[in-house]
Amino acid sequence: MKILLVTLFVFSIALIPVISAHAENFLTVDEAKQEIWQGTVLTPFNVTLTKEQMKSIKSSSKTRVRHKDIKAWKTNDGGWFILDQIIGKHENIDIAVGLTKDGKVKDIEILTYRETYGGQIRNPKWLAQFFGRDHTEILKLDKQIKNISGATLSCRHVTDGINRLTHTWDQVLRNL
Repeated sequence: MKILLVTLFVFSIALIPVISAHAENFLTVDEAKQEIWQGTVLTPFNVTLTKEQMKSIKSSSKTRVRHKDIKAWKTNDGGWFILDQIIGKHENIDIAVGLTKDGKVKDIEILTYRETYGGQIRNPKWLAQFFGRDHTEILKLDKQIKNISGATLSCRHVTDGINRLTHTWDQVLRNL
């Protein structure tokens, strides 16, 4: 009887559908650095936000700060290259953002996209909507930023991520 139960248990596990992970890697960190800053010297600059800074950034950007550690590199003229993760619908999206010395979005690169659909956010024309934007306005999907049908959550979360990073620049990075 015990052998029959163990056999049925093992067989039932084999029937559970396997969920396959879907991830597309588009750029490495070094490739993204080159795309955004074209060979400019970048100096690693790891920043750990205090609880007060996280709270202040959340308040001003209207976006939750998920991680206290920021992976960033600074250019000699005060520009920034920042690695970040945002949530798509269910999975993380790895992005790289270039900010000018004035805190304006220079460029955005999607490094890894893990969702099964919604990858249209990689479209250069869609990403270009963010260029030149800064902390002086809270970007809203369907207001300043056009939505992509079928990628609404990814679009919203990229928009939130840019709001959070420009406010992080305003409150922390600009003074470093």
